[in-house]
Amino acid sequence: MSSGQQARAQAAAITPSGQAPPVHERAPGDRVRALFDGHRLSPGQRRIAQYLVDHLTEAAFLSITELAERVGVSQPSVTRFATSLGFSGYPALRDALQPMALSAVAGSPESREQFRRNELQAAVDAEIVNLENVRRLLADTDQVLDIGRELARSVPLTVLGLRISVSLAEYFAYAARRIHPDVRLVTRGGSVAYDALLQSREAGGTWALAFAMPRHAKETLSALRAARSAGLKIALITDTTLGPLVDEADVALTAGTGARLVFDSYAAPGMLSAALLQAMADADPERTQARLEGYEQVADQHGFFL
Repeated sequence: MSSGQQARAQAAAITPSGQAPPVHERAPGDRVRALFDGHRLSPGQRRIAQYLVDHLTEAAFLSITELAERVGVSQPSVTRFATSLGFSGYPALRDALQPMALSAVAGSPESREQFRRNELQAAVDAEIVNLENVRRLLADTDQVLDIGRELARSVPLTVLGLRISVSLAEYFAYAARRIHPDVRLVTRGGSVAYDALLQSREAGGTWALAFAMPRHAKETLSALRAARSAGLKIALITDTTLGPLVDEADVALTAGTGARLVFDSYAAPGMLSAALLQAMADADPERTQARLEGYEQVADQHGFFL
């Protein structure tokens, strides 16, 4: 019997009473863990295994490329992980995982509701961990205050966010315009981004703030290189501490994204953005106060808000 077959057989582990319960009666997470029992996994392989347990209903249907990106490992690492369990490759492992994933949501309505509730709570728990990491990052207040000061001094200030990162860039630019005299938002790549970055530099800008959330777009990397070639310094908010995007930045701030659900969530990057806006406001309090008061007068005059 191959190790993969042995692992699947372990999904029917013996209970304290000495009876082996039917496989379908075991919790899906326990059935997945049983695949890994008895195998000596490297730290990298344990990361893959834990991801599969924690994200079963999603991970069981990911391609090898998507799974590698989610876990933060290479595709060959995923292949080696599958073969170490006795499978012929990742497709065979995925075939074994999919029935377990489907069984997790194919029970009674009450079972599906309980699973969904636990899954959503787990997603919130993961975001709390991301926010705790941002809290530790902000313990070094000098770093964030220094970046905020540089961004406040850059007139104009360019804010860049492409694809999924557009929403974070739009939030930051919208708020920054209340305290900064010239904020230029770039949400399109290619020559459009290069043109905007070049114009910003020619107008006297010194910094660009870029957002890069997964999946990281090639056009974001091209835009960062264009900003550098134009003579702009780059502050980057992203979810990773290593890689080509970070290499192009003068300074990078890391905030993890919530990856437990079908689509990522951005509580931690949003919090980090708000902290950076605060640092910009504190860098020039007189300008900040004058601009905020001026905006409130305009808002009242034109009845912007309820």
